[in-house]
Parts: sequence; C-alpha cells; structure tokens
Amino acid sequence: MNRIHIVSNRLPVSINVENDHIELVPSVGGLATGMRSVYKEYNGKWIGWPGLPSDDLNEELQSNIDEKLIEEDCVSVHLSKEEIDLYYDGFSNRTIWPLFHYFAQYIDYSPELWDAFVSVNQKFADKALETLEEGDTIWIHDYQLLLVPEMIKSQKPGVTVGFFLHIPFPSFEVFRILPWRKELIQGMLGADLIGFHTFDYQRHFFSCVRRLMGYEISFNEIHIEDRIVIVDSFPMGIDYDKFRDAAIQTFQKPLQEKSKLHRELEKYFLVSPNRKLILSIDRLDYSKGIPNRLQAFAKFLEEYPEFIGKVTLIMLAVPSRGTVEHYINLKREVDELVGNVNGRFGSINYTPVWYFYRSLPFENLIELYSSCDVALVTPVRDGMNLVAKEYVASRTNRTGVIILSEMAGVSKEMGEALMINPNNTGEIAQSIYQALTMPLEEQRERMIYLQDRIKRYDVFKWSSEFVKSLRKVEKLQSSIYAKKVNTSILEKIKTEYANSQKRSIFLDYDGTLTGFKKNPNDAKPDEELHKILYQLEEDPKNVITIISGRDRESLENWFDGHKINLIVEHGVWIKKYNKEWKMLANANDTWKPSIRPILETFVDRTPGSFIEEKNYSLVWHFRKSEPEQGELRANELKDELTTMIANHNLEILEGNKVIEVKSGGINKGMASLQFLQNQNFDFILALGDDWTDEYMFRELPDTAITIKVGLKHTAARYKVDSVSKVRSLLSNLE
Repeated sequence: MNRIHIVSNRLPVSINVENDHIELVPSVGGLATGMRSVYKEYNGKWIGWPGLPSDDLNEELQSNIDEKLIEEDCVSVHLSKEEIDLYYDGFSNRTIWPLFHYFAQYIDYSPELWDAFVSVNQKFADKALETLEEGDTIWIHDYQLLLVPEMIKSQKPGVTVGFFLHIPFPSFEVFRILPWRKELIQGMLGADLIGFHTFDYQRHFFSCVRRLMGYEISFNEIHIEDRIVIVDSFPMGIDYDKFRDAAIQTFQKPLQEKSKLHRELEKYFLVSPNRKLILSIDRLDYSKGIPNRLQAFAKFLEEYPEFIGKVTLIMLAVPSRGTVEHYINLKREVDELVGNVNGRFGSINYTPVWYFYRSLPFENLIELYSSCDVALVTPVRDGMNLVAKEYVASRTNRTGVIILSEMAGVSKEMGEALMINPNNTGEIAQSIYQALTMPLEEQRERMIYLQDRIKRYDVFKWSSEFVKSLRKVEKLQSSIYAKKVNTSILEKIKTEYANSQKRSIFLDYDGTLTGFKKNPNDAKPDEELHKILYQLEEDPKNVITIISGRDRESLENWFDGHKINLIVEHGVWIKKYNKEWKMLANANDTWKPSIRPILETFVDRTPGSFIEEKNYSLVWHFRKSEPEQGELRANELKDELTTMIANHNLEILEGNKVIEVKSGGINKGMASLQFLQNQNFDFILALGDDWTDEYMFRELPDTAITIKVGLKHTAARYKVDSVSKVRSLLSNLE
C-alpha cells in the first residue's frame, strides 16, 4: 500500500485570519484525532473544505491559505456561500440527515439541492483525482460525500477506495422514498470497502443494494459488474487515554488553576453534599430526543417526589443550524420545557434543570463528566454517539451510571448501561430512579466492563482496523485482476486458437451468452449473439457446444439453423449437429410426484416464484420474488429437500435465483468429458457463470482454457466480468 489520503467535508484544522495573518488551529474531534495518525503515517493528504467561504477570500489570501495548509499536508476544496448553503446546509442536512435519521417529515426534495450536491461532490472528487497516483488508497468520510467514491473509481480504477458512514443507514422502506436513491447507492458502491458503525446499518444497506440494484450478495461481499465490494461494521472509538488522563489531572489541580465551572461545582457539593447530578450533553438536533428527555425527567420528579431538591439535571445543548426552521422550533420547545420543569418543581434554593445553550471547552466537559453521577444519553436515532464513551473514560473512580437509548449505535457495545426506548418517558423515569439508587459496588462492576471494552477498541484501533481491511480488500481485488482476461491473456488465447487444428468450445447459456431475465423464456438469443455464433461456425476447425441446464425444446428452437451441438439439463441429453437427441446418462422421473408438492408449497408461500419442469428435473425460480424473502425461502427449501432426497438418487443444484432438483450423478463435467472422448482436440475453451459450470472447469484437461463469468471464487483459470465481455472475447478470436 502506497499513500493513504483522507477526504472529508471539513479539514482537520480551523483557520483564523486577522490582518492577513493566518493561524491554523488543529481540531480536537474524534475523526480528526483518529485520522491524523493515518494520513501522516502513510504520507497522504487530507482533502476537504477549509471552513471559510471562498467569497470572503481574495485571490492572494486564498493562495496563502492553500500554501499554509499544504505545510500541514492538507488540500483545500474551496466552496462559495451559495454552494455551502445548497450542498451542506441544503441537501446534506435538509435531505440526507432527516432521511437517514427516520424524520421523513423534514425531508426537502428540491432538485436544486440535489444538483448542488452532485456538483460539489464532483469538486471534492476532482481535487482528490489531482492528488491521487495509481496504487494510492483513499478513505472518504460521511454522508456529505456519498457520490465521491464512484466519481473517483470511474476515473482511476486502480486506486483502492474506502468509505465510512458516520450516521445511521436507514431501512429500505425509509430509504426508498428518496427520488435519488439509486444514485446514492451507486455512488457508495464506487468504494472497495464500505464501513458502518453497526451490523444493523450494514444489513439495511445490503437490503437496499439487493432491491434497488439487484446485485448478488454473499456474506459481506457485493458482486457488482467488475469488482467485489466488501461491507463491514467498525464501531468508532474515542481517544480513551486523552479523556482518562484529563480527568485525573482535573482533580489534581491546585485551587488557583481550577476553572470557574469546577469551582462552582465544588462549592455546590460543599453546600449540598448529597445532591445528585444527571448530565445531558448533545447538539441541539431533533434526532437527539431532548424534549423526551425533559419530559421523562419531569415524570421522574412526579413519581419520586422524595428526589425533589436532591437531583439536578445539567443540560448542555450545543447550538446547531440555528437558521433552519425545524431547529428554531426545537429550541423554542426545549426552552419552554426547561421553564416548565423549573417552574413546577423548583424553589428559591433549588433549580431542577441547569440549562446551557452553548458549547463548552474540553476542560469543562471533563469536569462535567467527572462530577455527574448519571449520564442521560437518549437519542431517538444516532449513528454512534461518542458522549457515552467519553463519560465512561472520564470516570476515574469507576462509579457512575449511563442511561442509554437502544437507538444509538453505541448501545451494541455497552450492554452494561441501562437500556431504554427513547420514546418511552415512563421507562426513562424508572431508569433514572434505578441509576440514582444503584449501589456503588454494582456501579463499579458495570463501569469496569465498560471501561475495559472502550479502552481496548479506541479510535486508533478503529482506524487501524479499517486500514487493515483496506489492505485485505486490495489483495482481494489484486487476485481478481490477476485472473481477469486482460490484453496479454487475450493475445495468448488468440495465439493458441490460431495455432490449433481442432477446437472444442463449450458455452453455458444463461449468464454467459445472455443476461438473466425475470421470465426465463424472455432470454432468447438476440441478433448480436446469432452473428457471433455464425462467425465461429464458419471455421471448420471449430466444434461449438452449448452446455446448459435448460430444457431441450427451448434451445433447439432458439438455435435452429446453427451448426452447433446442444447438451441440456446439465448433461442428461445431447443433440449433435444434424443428429437426433440422445441420453448421455441414465435418468428417471419417477421421483417427481413426491418432490413437486414441496415446490408447489413454496410457490404458494413466495409471491413471484414459479416451477419449471424439465424431462428429468424440477426447477424452482425466485428471480421475480422480493429478494430477501426469496433467499430466505431458498434456504428453507434446500433444508427441506435435503431430507427428502436422501433415499433417491437426486441432487440439489443452486443456480442464479433457482433451486433445481435433478437425477444424481449427472453434471456438466461428466457430460463434457464424455463429449471429448476419442476426439483429438488440441484447443479446448469453456465459459460458464455459476457453480454448475465448476464441474466442467474441474473435469476438463489442465490444458483447457476455462473462463468464469463473474467474480466469484472458481476453479477456472481466468475470469471475465460480464456477458458483454464474453461476447467481445468470442468476437475477437478470429
């Protein structure tokens, strides 16, 4: 692996300009921390927006900023105020953000926003393409840049592309409502490795890919036309030692060095030593569930009045998108709720909710984390939520309790927290009581497990695991490319072809010579295919055989007039050119009455599926079914058939969206060998796309040129991407 470059919406620095003096201030966020080590270690660049609208910069100042950033290995993507408004505040945060967080009522479907999103994504891609060299790796971050992976991959296929989404990925039923849903999926699939925080988001993404794009998915691999895309979950961590060390130092400071907030907290505990503090820290966003949290706290004080005067909720709401209507309304609602709770339960000496509408420096956050007995983290939807991890890392005395929403990605790692449904105010109120009354021994037991886990998988482990996976996917793509029929391999095949005197060419049909159709009868050969076959047939040295799982009648009708041989039903029947049909293997159909009812049951249970009957096999097709249900039913059917065929000489074949039951001991490998007997072919070529063709690849002589269509693991010597590449190869043999 050569260099690794990072692309994100913002650069990992803030820029201060005073009297033309430029100062770069490093960001302290989790992404900046984790990525800084990656791009520095691998001699890469960080590509992103510097944070200042280009309208506010004259040409000289912009050039000076660029030079200053280059010293920090950063590359600027300059955006105008209009671009920021339409791309970032617009499509990113008024369309994608509410959609991915399940707030469909807030989505803005304006085509103008989409056009700006495409345009700015292209700007980021262009800047990355200027920076990249062949063999480099690039890691793209988050929802603002969903189209960039494909924009880069389409221009530089040799570059390894990673993409990580830092917010949730929604279920198909939610994602499908977006008009530009396919474009977003296609953009993400430009990456070789796609990362999510949790398996749930990964599963939702797979569902969307299956339903919208129709690509085959095997375990965590998506098989697209010319590549395999790996999708995995990488739960993001924090800089654990930074928070722990800061918490230790906070309590070792002499009085004169302590912050005003710290002194206020200490004074507060001196006056009220038994007072309990609950901490709520969030950006003011509708996805964070802040109104629910306040309502739950009010309900807690109603149901447990003995805690009035003894518990305070410290609520820090960091300002966010204050010019957007939904956020203005949310702030008004939160202000009113805080006033309501304080009015109902407060007194001269007691304020139930301490409400801060501002951001706080890192030092003050640590003081709050260290001082509060309970952390209330209850978003209605959150990609990860690092506040929960920061609170755990800061609890140096190993006490404290987290009340955590099951809708936050971090909940998958923090089973020792008190889990709640963020929409159930009664459950949150009960959990607040449980947290405040939890014995110290139990608190410590839970906290020890949480700290050990979070310390072990910190932000540096997260980034290194992703880089490690990028290396693996790079090797995978290399192994695929090594087998792909490139120019030199094609020339080698053509040379062997030209120097041979008697050639046998075996061609599978569906998925090899023609693409799959929802209705199998629609997959008739087109004019292009007829022309290719006629061209091959004209050479008397060629013996062409279509070897397929299809029935006799279809292929005989479709290829009437061609000088070719037909082997059908995976090797049961053969029809040599100008000869009659002949059975290659002994087969019977007496088993059909016992198997057919099982298949009919699955047709009834799976809309869109149907049965195809051949002479000596029955086929259950589910190409027209809903993808996930079809695959689920296919697995059920295989299990049920496995027990049924034990006492019959039958086999189950799993093809592309089909399950076939046929007589045992019959396959393309045996059929092709039988066909070759007593004939002196000095050139053998075989092409096929699914695992029924693997029998043929394994049985043919080592000298045969075997080619797999698609990217799956195979016994074939070579691979081609698609049906169009098969046709191109056959056309170029002359």
